[in-house]
Amino acid sequence: MNKKSVAIVGASPNRAKFGNKAVRAFREKGYRVFPVHPSEKVIEGEPAYRSVLEIPERVEMVSFYIPPSIGLKVIEEVGKKEGVQIVYLNPGAENEALIQKGRALGLEIRATCSIVAIGANPSQY
Repeated sequence: MNKKSVAIVGASPNRAKFGNKAVRAFREKGYRVFPVHPSEKVIEGEPAYRSVLEIPERVEMVSFYIPPSIGLKVIEEVGKKEGVQIVYLNPGAENEALIQKGRALGLEIRATCSIVAIGANPSQY
């Protein structure tokens, strides 16, 4: 049976950062998790990818833990990734230009904490 999948853009090897907490929270909730980081090879035991376009599987959801200035570049790649329906712009990752650009690409943009949205509490990670 196929699990729901999520790419965590800005995934971090630092367990105190939300980009790491999201990897653990989504995995605990049963998602197939794809960490995205420009230089890390493995995060929380999961292979990490430099771009969402490098992920060899379909991804339904993407969660951003990166500054909006970087997000404006990454959202273009997300728009090209087959299967992506929802993009979470977590607190600090959102701005109006990024929201508008994502919507223009046909993505459902949710400017809220993705960890809370899946029914988890970030403080437990």
